[in-house]
Amino acid sequence: MRQVLNPSAGPGAGAAAVLTGLGTWLPPHRVTNGDLCDRLDTSDEWIRERIGIVERRRADPAVSTGDMAVEAASRAMASAGVAHVDAVLLATTTPDHRCPATAPWVAHRLGLGPVAAFDVTAGCSGFLHAGAVAAGLLAAGTARRVLVVGAETMSAVIDPDDRATAPIFGDGAGAAVLEAGPRRLDGALGPVVWGSDGSLADAIVVPAGGTRERHRRPVSPGDVYVRMRGNEVFRHAVRRMTRAARDAAAAAGWELSEVDRLIAHQANHRINAAVADALGIPRGDAPSNIHEVGNTAAASLPLLLADAADRGDLKPGHKVLLVAFGSGLAWAATTLVWPSGLSPRR
Repeated sequence: MRQVLNPSAGPGAGAAAVLTGLGTWLPPHRVTNGDLCDRLDTSDEWIRERIGIVERRRADPAVSTGDMAVEAASRAMASAGVAHVDAVLLATTTPDHRCPATAPWVAHRLGLGPVAAFDVTAGCSGFLHAGAVAAGLLAAGTARRVLVVGAETMSAVIDPDDRATAPIFGDGAGAAVLEAGPRRLDGALGPVVWGSDGSLADAIVVPAGGTRERHRRPVSPGDVYVRMRGNEVFRHAVRRMTRAARDAAAAAGWELSEVDRLIAHQANHRINAAVADALGIPRGDAPSNIHEVGNTAAASLPLLLADAADRGDLKPGHKVLLVAFGSGLAWAATTLVWPSGLSPRR
């Protein structure tokens, strides 16, 4: 079911969520297509053409999702010029532990004291889902400043011998500071269009580790890794992202012809090209960094925003349409006008 979160609607509605800081962190270790080819019986050409990836990052085994989240979050706070936030929302499908949530530990590492902190699990759309929750907290006056982090150690849940998934995913983290402010400000998030379809929950799934499969002992070694029905995911991703992006633009009062930049989750360059084409947005107006970092799941959008800003693809006043899709299946889209004076820390 598709829903629209619009904090400006209804009596007593409060402030907008305004983007004031952006930070990222990537593991230094690069894994090229060549590093994978012999093991997976594939080729650099096939990976480039089918997925659009040249290399991806891999975290050292001693580095966790929480560690990367702390690095990106501290940079985002420095970018915003703030030392404290009222809440920490961590979007991830690869938490440090099944219990407890990773966000409280991230808040502790950042020296934030006893602030509210919790994880959001919505696959690759998690960053936008967490942003929607943050917008609600800010509109309600529950918080004045929220730290939203997307961080993933996908290498921990990918079978290194699986030709279908091993070339796709990378590790990394990105974070944003959202602050309560007037809706007319550049950087204010527009209405969020989001939804899910649990009938396709097994299209992207890690079978083992939860309560559903606890009766199966011993666990099959392959069940601890991501399984994905690629062709089916491709079709649903294009359809759901296109619809959500259209609806988000309409909810913001924009014509698609007004959109200056499409910032889409970096899952596959062919998916993103198909979405841009369906929306009538020139492919050149859809920045991409999948060739350098791969699919980083919930970290994808903040990593791309920071990269596009640093490269000059995002300029003050640009109308930006953001959209993502992932496991669940879940999707989300929103809008913002790119603000001046925002310098990502990477």
